Amino acid sequence: MTQHLTRRASLALMSAAALTAAAPALADDWKPIKPVEMVIMAGQGGGADQLARLFQAIIQKQGLSRMPILPVNKGGGSGAEALRYLKDREGDAHTIMATLNSYYTTPLRTDIGVDIAEFTPIARMALDSFVLWVSADSDIHSLDDYVAAVKEAGGSWKMGGTGTGQEDSLVTAMLEKEFGIDVTYVPYKGGGDVATALIGGHVSSTVNNPAEQMGFYRAGKSRPIAALTAERLTRFPDLPTFTELGHPLVYTMQRSFVGPKDMPAGAVDYYTGMFRQLSQTEQWRTYTEEQALLADFLTGEALQDYFLEERDKHAEILRGMASSS
Repeated sequence: MTQHLTRRASLALMSAAALTAAAPALADDWKPIKPVEMVIMAGQGGGADQLARLFQAIIQKQGLSRMPILPVNKGGGSGAEALRYLKDREGDAHTIMATLNSYYTTPLRTDIGVDIAEFTPIARMALDSFVLWVSADSDIHSLDDYVAAVKEAGGSWKMGGTGTGQEDSLVTAMLEKEFGIDVTYVPYKGGGDVATALIGGHVSSTVNNPAEQMGFYRAGKSRPIAALTAERLTRFPDLPTFTELGHPLVYTMQRSFVGPKDMPAGAVDYYTGMFRQLSQTEQWRTYTEEQALLADFLTGEALQDYFLEERDKHAEILRGMASSS
């Protein structure tokens, strides 16, 4: 009897050990069992929307996901709608979110009950740049021309941008402080609307991401004046940076993906691997070169550290804006 019980106990221990050993493998083998929702923190037509839909197209073309990826725009409240939506999906393995810098600024500006430190970092794909644009019909050809024209307008100069307190308005505030100018900021739902407003004469300048203005630029309808980058953009080799013109203004937009709080480890691994493969595709490399993005893949704890550091930097920028208003 004792021998029989001992044998049963041994078998039980072996079974438990086998299950324990199999657990990582099961996590590694996780795959989505239904369509994956890709929430976009912005409206249609802007840089974030364009990129998210490009990612979806590449994933589908390359067969990087066994289930469809479904982009869904939730740009209300400068991304607050998307942030709350993700918060309400704690533990969900079938929802990811495409972020931009409102990922930091919206929770800092408005108490929406969201702490981004709770979300699950997946992958940073690139850093996007900002360029000061005017219409090609304008007499402005240099930064000096621009500053002089804005000052002459006496506060009636219209700068188009996305939302209030979002990236474009932060860059606009940086320009106002640096050059001692005053503009009327006109907010739009997305970067695509902003770009169209410039060409339509509804605003006199924008700080669109290159991808948002590229179509109009190629058509000869918009003119870049200067880039808020550390070095000249390869796509615009003749375009000076603000820094080289004597004004050290540098600001970038992160293009990343996160999951909800407590996303299963297997799902995190799956999506991280999916985006890693995407980052190595020729289509993505070509796009980043043509649209003046800096491909900069980052994952895991390093990405979370980056998010929290950027949140601190943006908190400081917002405090500066508040004190100067």
